[in-house]
Amino acid sequence: MTRKLSELVEEQAFTWSGVKPPNMPGVRLAEALESSISGFEALRGLLAFEDEPSSFEAALQATKEVC
Repeated sequence: MTRKLSELVEEQAFTWSGVKPPNMPGVRLAEALESSISGFEALRGLLAFEDEPSSFEAALQATKEVC
């Protein structure tokens, strides 16, 4: 991300609602999210879904107990 998330949040709040951040806790929350988002961005391309089961129904069938 080239811009700080707190700046983007402020810009989007103003664009969509016409308001600026109401207080510093709101700004700090946006800043706190930056590390979480950066962490997810670092994992991009490294994570993959399991091949099987490919659906919730298949997962239920795979774990069903046999009586």
